[in-house]
Amino acid sequence: MLPADTGGGGADVRRGVMALSTFKKRVDDLLTAFEASAGSVPSVGAHRLPESAFGSGAFPEGKRLHQEYERVHERITALSKSLGLQLEAMQIAVHGVDVTFDNIEEEQRYRFHEIRTEVNRTREEMLNEHGKRDNKADSTDAGY
Repeated sequence: MLPADTGGGGADVRRGVMALSTFKKRVDDLLTAFEASAGSVPSVGAHRLPESAFGSGAFPEGKRLHQEYERVHERITALSKSLGLQLEAMQIAVHGVDVTFDNIEEEQRYRFHEIRTEVNRTREEMLNEHGKRDNKADSTDAGY
């Protein structure tokens, strides 16, 4: 037996819509702030050091140090890109909850699946690279 309708259902729906709208605004603001921050893909990608910055000639370890620097830099750039993509996907998903996913424009629906595919592909590449490394210093599973 269903409980009697006390007439408060409409208020609950309005509160839910307001909470969703507030959450959507927060996600939009996060994405905007991230894209303008030092952690954005263009900002991270712009900070590179040449091999000569790590020494040359009499310091052969400088070459290995630079190679490791490049590996870490590429990883940070990939993580930055992934974060931006996931924030964008969250923005689309929140909008989809607001208007129902069936009512999202085809372009946004396609973009959402494109992001999901890219994030999954990048994750698989990182896992495969992680399995190939000889250096056991970072052998713990960090969830990537």
